This record gives sequence, C-alpha cells and structure tokens, in this order.
Amino acid sequence: MVAYYYLIAQLPYLIYGQDAPMSSVQFKSLCESELSPRDAALLELCTLDPEPEAVRTEGGEGVSYRDVPITTVSPFINGWRIWERALRLNLARYRAQHLGQEGSVDPPEEPMEAGALAKTALGLDSPLEAELFLDQARWNAIEALQGFDYFGVTTIYAYLLRLLLMERRSLFRPEEGFTAYKGLYTAIMAAASGLESGGGSKSEISIESGEPK
Repeated sequence: MVAYYYLIAQLPYLIYGQDAPMSSVQFKSLCESELSPRDAALLELCTLDPEPEAVRTEGGEGVSYRDVPITTVSPFINGWRIWERALRLNLARYRAQHLGQEGSVDPPEEPMEAGALAKTALGLDSPLEAELFLDQARWNAIEALQGFDYFGVTTIYAYLLRLLLMERRSLFRPEEGFTAYKGLYTAIMAAASGLESGGGSKSEISIESGEPK
C-alpha cells in the first residue's frame, strides 16, 4: 500500500464549522502530482452524492439511488457511498410518511444509524438546522470510515470529502447563501418525495445544482 507521508503532513487540520483552508479544486490539483495514477483517478468518485457520475443520464438526470453504488477498489469510498445512499433513502422514506404517501422503496437496513439520523433531522424545527445536523453526522461518518491509516490514500479521500462538506456549509450562511440553500433543500426533499411515491421508474434526485460534489 502506498503511503503519502509528505502530502498528508503538509495538509492543514480541518475542523468542522470553520472555513475551509483551500477549495476542493485546489486540493485535487495539489494531489495530481503526488498520487499514483490509480489513486488519483478515484478522487473523482469522492463526492457527497453517492451516485457515480458514470451512471447518470445525459444532463445529470435519472438519479434514483435504487441500486447500490458500483464497487471500487477503495473500501473507504465504497463504505461512504453506501452510508450516504442509506441516509438519503431514509430521508425519502420519512419525508413520504410525513406527506402521507405510500413508500415504493425500502431503505437498506445497514448502516443502522442512517434511519435514526434521518428521522431526527426531519423532526427538527427548520430545514437549515436539519441540514447542519446531517452534515455533522456525515463528518462523523467519514471519520469512522477512515480508520487509522493516517498516511494512506484513504486519508486523502476523507480529506477531500471533508473539504466538500465545508464548502457546502458555506452555502448555509444567511449572509452568503441562504437563498441558495433553500433551493437546494427544497430540491432534495421534493425529489426524495417523488421517489417514495413511486412517481416513475427513475425518479430524479439530482442535487448537483448549488451543491459541491
């Protein structure tokens, strides 16, 4: 297994809730000359959206999360995408129940905390509070999935996902992007509701607009 001591040692420490020390684009550019070709290629799969870009229809439509994400050679990326997919499907289920709609997709049983997190988030007083709660849960999940391979490529992938979460959080600041946030949240929940109500074979849950991947 390749170790990336020099690259990882120079990275600023990330703290949830603070500003990102660099953009995700800058970080990927930094990694390009340091990672092996195989490890660098997987950076494109380190996204907040668990649906791989390769299975999207033209224009980014047709995302349903009905299928388990394609397996990669990275256990960390696989674990993250499975976790996030379960969270989103549980959000869809509880949203549908709240609207009195019949569910057409059963979320996976694992990871077990995904259902509890989704239920708690949708019970919070405001969409902003719910999304901040979920992003903190995502941050914690990334840490748990990363494990203790401090100088391996998993640390690189986890760092990129944390940067994406920090960028996403910046959209939620009232002075910078609350309008963008409201549009994002509405799109997520409307699409999730469409999935659970069985509206078509491929409900569109495309949340790319306004959200870092």
